Amino acid sequence: MPPSLGPVRVIGIDGHAGSGKSTFAGRLAEALGGVPVLHLDDVATHEELFGWTERLRQQVLEPLSAGRAAHWAPYDWVERRFGPARVLEPVPLLLVEGVGAGRRALRPHLARLLWMETPRAQSWGRGRDRDGRELDAFWDGWERAELAHFADDPSRPFADTLVRQCSTGYEWTSGAGGTAGTASSVTQGDELPRA
Repeated sequence: MPPSLGPVRVIGIDGHAGSGKSTFAGRLAEALGGVPVLHLDDVATHEELFGWTERLRQQVLEPLSAGRAAHWAPYDWVERRFGPARVLEPVPLLLVEGVGAGRRALRPHLARLLWMETPRAQSWGRGRDRDGRELDAFWDGWERAELAHFADDPSRPFADTLVRQCSTGYEWTSGAGGTAGTASSVTQGDELPRA
């Protein structure tokens, strides 16, 4: 893949909340030799569930596109404030995962867009189960915000690859944004595809 953001090849991993993006990104990062993963949950806030594009542009996209290190502060969802700054050097490959990773403002900077093909109701059910009943009110607001986001700025139609989690690992097919091809699969012990 040619670089998509300065010297960096950025792979976006999008899907509904609870669809398995973080787990898949971690496995893919490991299979690719420990490449860094930027979690969009770290740039979103309680007040800006999807209003973080400008912050991401200033703190991460612009520096990396110029070949400079990005300096960003991850949001602490418990303390409700940004934590200590972190540094992200311009690397050959970066995974960006989270709801909105394939939004129109980010797509020009992506070398590939992957979509976690888990139905919305199943994804949200997983998320609610993971976070517990004490976060039900948050999830009620999140579901409304996510529906509005994808109604205005859908990612799935632009995905190069659709990823499905299955009992033995993952399988993927070409998405509308990619070239037509045959389905592939990976089991828990198999190596994931090289970028």
